[in-house]
Amino acid sequence: MKKTVLLATLLTGAGQLAAQQPATMIMELTNGASVRTEVGAVERITFSDGDYALNSAGQRILEADELCWPEERLLPCLLPPAKEVWALDMPAASLSDEERIMFCTLQGIVNRTCPRILLYNHNEEPRSTWPTAHGITTKAIPTAAPYSLVEKFQEEIRGLVLYSSALSEHYANLAATVAGLDRLLPVTPAIRAKLIGAGMDFPVVEDLTSLTMTSALDIYTYLYDNYWSRCNHRLLISLRPTIPYVHDIGAVCGSACVWLDPRNGSERLLLSRMLRDMTPGLSFVLGWYPEERSGVGEATRHGLSTVPADFFENTSVYTAVNKPIKIPPVPKRPKLENKVYAAVYISDGDNIQYCQHAMAKIFEQGGRGQMAMNWTISPSLADIAPSMLNYYYGKATTNDCFVSGPSGMGYAMPYDAHNSRYYASANSSNLITPYAQLTQRYLEKSGLRVITVWDDISNVQRRVYAENCPYLYGITINDWERQAGRLTASVQSGWLPITPLYPCYANSADVITDFFRRDINNFTGSEPMFVTGQATVWDAGPDKLVALKNKLDALSPGNVKIVRADHWFSYYNEAHHLPFNLAMLQQTRVTSSPAKSSARYATDGSPSQGYMWISRTAESTGWVQLDFQQTYLISRYVVRHAEAGGLEPELNSRAFVVETSIDGETWTTVGTHDDNTEPVTDASITPVEAQYLRVSVSDGGADGYVRIADIEVYGSN
Repeated sequence: MKKTVLLATLLTGAGQLAAQQPATMIMELTNGASVRTEVGAVERITFSDGDYALNSAGQRILEADELCWPEERLLPCLLPPAKEVWALDMPAASLSDEERIMFCTLQGIVNRTCPRILLYNHNEEPRSTWPTAHGITTKAIPTAAPYSLVEKFQEEIRGLVLYSSALSEHYANLAATVAGLDRLLPVTPAIRAKLIGAGMDFPVVEDLTSLTMTSALDIYTYLYDNYWSRCNHRLLISLRPTIPYVHDIGAVCGSACVWLDPRNGSERLLLSRMLRDMTPGLSFVLGWYPEERSGVGEATRHGLSTVPADFFENTSVYTAVNKPIKIPPVPKRPKLENKVYAAVYISDGDNIQYCQHAMAKIFEQGGRGQMAMNWTISPSLADIAPSMLNYYYGKATTNDCFVSGPSGMGYAMPYDAHNSRYYASANSSNLITPYAQLTQRYLEKSGLRVITVWDDISNVQRRVYAENCPYLYGITINDWERQAGRLTASVQSGWLPITPLYPCYANSADVITDFFRRDINNFTGSEPMFVTGQATVWDAGPDKLVALKNKLDALSPGNVKIVRADHWFSYYNEAHHLPFNLAMLQQTRVTSSPAKSSARYATDGSPSQGYMWISRTAESTGWVQLDFQQTYLISRYVVRHAEAGGLEPELNSRAFVVETSIDGETWTTVGTHDDNTEPVTDASITPVEAQYLRVSVSDGGADGYVRIADIEVYGSN
């Protein structure tokens, strides 16, 4: 049953309440009582105080500064999409760039209140792919009458920003920025005439046509001087003025939209002024730059990451379908042998437009599933489009492993090997630390255990990753062969392996084979060998990469194993006598007290709902025991509770002990946890020899059931 929620405070106050809750929940205030309510159960929110405007559906029309935007989310919390969402195919409607910008801005303004508009811009994947994946029902706007979409929502538009691109295309970005702040449509005189012809004579609230600036610098300086203080500083849109795609989320958030080239000294200084006003670990840039390395590098210089997204569409719709990520279980890892272990990464997953468009086709190619392949994907999708992550995770085979693109939560470039410069200070942790902390949160949220760092990191930066990203199994760096010799593998802080992709951005299976041959020719079989490289997805997708199986076997018949990245780093650590996750081993046996679900769910690598261990009776007690079949030196354990799998915090185990044993009879307590409220318990302990580890819960969740989402145990041999 859908609810009408009454909020007795202004929305900003409600936002503060909601910010304390998981992103899928809001607070319902009824007769003075606070009740947590699923967003999916809410059809309408009404307010008992304050001045506000309602649309014809009785919904409060939201302004950009009234959003619920918790600090733990990249984007604001929006209501779920309407039962039917109006969809317009803009290419089929033959709209100009300026018209598309207007429609995308309209989309953001309308969807800020409740997502009701979906716009098709791109023609790469089938139109139904992402609405279906997000459970959205669409109703088409006739392409012969696209302006009827404006008419449907004209009550939510206050007026127009009038501009002209005759002197410079950059006026489109200026107009879109102003429009998002004040619920206006950015239009040229020609578009305004079309609106009037369709019976919509909106007032011109802001007229930019009298401005005479012609350079990007002058136009964005005008934006900075007159509107920047009103823009939110958590999100900056960097977008070519002729591209409309992410204007919707810019309008939702009241974000500035610019297109400044850091290769131009004056433009770089202006961009730097904006980036300085943003907060490392909280803010980010969405879009792209006139040139990759200077743009990403400039953001990195200020401790910020960039989510490449210049052709990503419908952010304001897909972020509102706020589902927990269903992390796939990790297949158990066979025993370490004296073999060559190879891992191959597929490029470009940091770019969410690739994830939305090209990857949807490439993921269907033949060859996928026939050998282990490591797909880079963006952890930012956990907020931007969680059902997109779930779409790929749901289609994945056990040979498909997902890893983070460079260099964590969004594209950052600590070191630029092409230009031999550090964008993030090599000797200071001040700015890289909040980025690493943000990365840790989104790695765990999206289930990604490996990062491909672009291009390299200093010793200080390696330490920052090790200290702030305990979810990692390993890091790869990019060996462009531009250094004075090949990059070498290393281990940071005694547990985190950092290894070069050699080659990186290879354009064929033959190139990867040629690079791997250099090491495999020296393989003696007396100890394990490790090789790893990257393929550029545009030249070597799964249909071509699958040829590696035979090519590598020919180099050393029967000795080369192509494995997943998580297994590769596990093998690497075991071979080098470093701590690795013993719960991943095939040999590890798991038993438990009577349960509703199999004990194996407690160590399957997924904390998600459907893969949790749950006790059988509501007695608030239960235990899970791991037998590693041999003795290891155990130094760390991680217990993920119900909240880590997307359930309510009240269902976390509140009291439990962790014990180890050599013989399974005599037990030693290595951790006692009382009054737990955290979703994850991650504890390093004084190393202890043990074959067994047991987690015994004496006070389970609020409903009496014990839930263990996942257990990891780290030991070395």
